[in-house]
Amino acid sequence: MEFEYEAQPMRVVMRPGAAVTAVAGEAERLGLRRLLVVCGPRGAETARAVADSLRGARAGLFTEARQHVPVEVADQAVRAARDVGADGCVAVGGGSAIGLGKAIALRTELPLIAVPSTYSGSEMTPVWGLTENGAKRTGRAASVLPRSVVYDAELTLSLPVALSVTSGVNAVAHAVEALYAPDASPLVSLTAQEGVRAMAEALPAVAAAPGDRAARGRALYGAWLCGTALGATTMGLHHKLCHVLGGTFGLPHAETHTVVLPYVLAYNAPAAPDAMTALGRALNADDAAQALWDLTGSLGAPRSLAALGLDRADLDRAAAEVTGQAYPNPRRVTAADALAILEAAHEGTRPPVWS
Repeated sequence: MEFEYEAQPMRVVMRPGAAVTAVAGEAERLGLRRLLVVCGPRGAETARAVADSLRGARAGLFTEARQHVPVEVADQAVRAARDVGADGCVAVGGGSAIGLGKAIALRTELPLIAVPSTYSGSEMTPVWGLTENGAKRTGRAASVLPRSVVYDAELTLSLPVALSVTSGVNAVAHAVEALYAPDASPLVSLTAQEGVRAMAEALPAVAAAPGDRAARGRALYGAWLCGTALGATTMGLHHKLCHVLGGTFGLPHAETHTVVLPYVLAYNAPAAPDAMTALGRALNADDAAQALWDLTGSLGAPRSLAALGLDRADLDRAAAEVTGQAYPNPRRVTAADALAILEAAHEGTRPPVWS
């Protein structure tokens, strides 16, 4: 057995009510005294509560986070951080807010505290993304990894069921790609498998009883593990497809991951038998791609790219952009292969069996 593994330097706090009781303590632990709090418009009320909990350490509030982190919004947020003399940043919300916090950290190297309100798990990764001129760029940098992550199940109680499901499947996508990544390790694989199991158990419970704090906490636990797995490995075909569909065509982030994942998984399955075995154990199923397709459909998630607004005429361009980039994947991907995956996802029919 051969592998390399590097632990990420991060502190995690998970408990109900932590959003307004623990963030100030995390800031003090890091020696931070002037914090800019960032969020999106929908999360402004919660972010204000977090900002108020900082008391004298609150330096400002920026509420303009947007999906896929447009570079012009990142520029505005960086200026806001500099204008108030911030020595740190707190990102409160979903992937848009945390992505913006990462963009600020990337540009300024300010320490970041993340308070996630969805289940994607992106707060656990050193991966950043910026969208400019219709193209989404991503990269990895140690400076964008949050120094502390505060998980609070109560913060997710108001998250609509539809978004709870799609953000949770987004986290599952992180674990899936970690399982067949070239830099996977035994610990990463165990973490990914447990993350998928936890999320697959939590999402039906959340959908059945959105106010169930235990189910919400289980989903956050799954998000933590799935994000941790991705943070230690390299992204493949699935994430490249979703970055193109989101950055170039403006499709919604979590919903796109939810639609695309079963089809990429079905395509890669013949080349990643160990990953499929692990996913089968986590999902209690013989066919992981089919199990995920069934799960998302049973929870009312979108099943097709057409339903997300992608025109069929755009598929050729998307396939060309995906195959024009270099990235690791367990199976070689030609433009024709990428187009076939996109066509299946556009239709939303059962994932085909690729030989």
